[in-house]
Amino acid sequence: MTKLSRRAVLVGMGAVLAAPALAKGQADLATALPKDLVAAAKLTGNSSLIVAEVATGRVLESLNPTAQVPPASVAKSITTLFALEQLGERRFSTQVLATGPVVGGRVKGDLILLGGGDPTLDTDALGDLVASLARQVKSVDGRYLYCATAVPDLLRITDEQPAQVGYNPGISALALNFNRVSFEWGKGGSNPQMLARGERYVPPVSGIGLKLVDRDSPLFTWSDQGGEAWTVAQGALTKAGSRWLPVRHVADHVAEVFLRLCAAQGIALDAPQRIATLPQATVLAERKSDSLSLILRDMLKFSTNVTAETLGLASSGAGDLRSSAATMQAWAAQALGLQAHFVDHSGLGAESRVTAEGMMQALMAGEKRPSGRGLRDLLKEQGVMGADGKKVKGGPVRCVAKSGTLNFVSGLVGFIEPPSGRDLCFAIFSADPARREAVPLAARENPPGEKAYVGRARNLQAQLVARWAAMV
Repeated sequence: MTKLSRRAVLVGMGAVLAAPALAKGQADLATALPKDLVAAAKLTGNSSLIVAEVATGRVLESLNPTAQVPPASVAKSITTLFALEQLGERRFSTQVLATGPVVGGRVKGDLILLGGGDPTLDTDALGDLVASLARQVKSVDGRYLYCATAVPDLLRITDEQPAQVGYNPGISALALNFNRVSFEWGKGGSNPQMLARGERYVPPVSGIGLKLVDRDSPLFTWSDQGGEAWTVAQGALTKAGSRWLPVRHVADHVAEVFLRLCAAQGIALDAPQRIATLPQATVLAERKSDSLSLILRDMLKFSTNVTAETLGLASSGAGDLRSSAATMQAWAAQALGLQAHFVDHSGLGAESRVTAEGMMQALMAGEKRPSGRGLRDLLKEQGVMGADGKKVKGGPVRCVAKSGTLNFVSGLVGFIEPPSGRDLCFAIFSADPARREAVPLAARENPPGEKAYVGRARNLQAQLVARWAAMV
């Protein structure tokens, strides 16, 4: 089994498609108007776009700029500004505590695993935390407790996705591997297992049930009766492979993995018990996350939904996702002048709505705030399409942006930075919500026509960015 790097884990969360190159022989972008480019893209639904000078706010071109569209992961740009404003450069801690002293390597009290809302914690980091603990502790007299109250628990981000997609897991203050478990199997489904896979630690998981069944479809089912459990159609597992599946009861899962890592280090613990109130205790070991800016840069680059939702919930302090999204929505209206409707912080929920005009104005307003001055440094460089139809990064004109994709929805918002210093801000959306809603829930992982739709939308975005880059 090939080991998975952190980059591979992050990329697996993103569901981002590469923009296809512009074919040679297409119309000269300097003379083709945006409406002509949109028409040539032959996208169902509506496309909307706008571009303006950052210094003056003067709109250079627009088409349907006030159309209401789902933002998809473009919403993460607003979550970024919200988190920077509310949290500063916070680092998130995962701690191991004891309610009594450590005497001769023995904890004279309870041991507590405390989650601080770090969305980037992985098995290797948790294993290193246990290794640090093992240098002090050999046994525990009391109970093994765990606490995850820094953000509210969620079973999933949205109900609008198939059960098995790894980018729609549960949310918890105790997170691990972006709240997914690695389902791995041999040829014909032999030796199926669930693993909390890292690069250096690979503990097995028993708290999430797994059963192979003889059926054609559905490929996966998930159940919460008698404990979290999956069934898988065995006939589909003809070749050996692996797949990340979402974890719903995340804190329970992390507590089990911690127990297994402790056992591997020679620390025997009783079955974990969850607590809602933290007793007086002393910190024995701690793992701190990267600074918020570094976390946000990865979130924007790889479009990790778990990070967006966890940081959004931490920023709002709300007790549920809808209330948290509403808090961010109200902040965006007051601080950025953005009139929008958000149901989450990642953009995964298709009920959210923004406009191209509103998103463009929000980005320009956001980077003028003290907390948002570094926004462009966090956005991903997109490259600008050249005359040969290929994107170029590191060229004379730089484009940094955030993309977003749902079924039959594609967006891109960001900045164009030419050598002249006449920076532009833009937003582009193509969306066919009716076509998206017509896809049955079970087929939404890869519905027919989706790849082609996104490809044409991305091509349109590349053409527009190249056109605007040539204008300045």
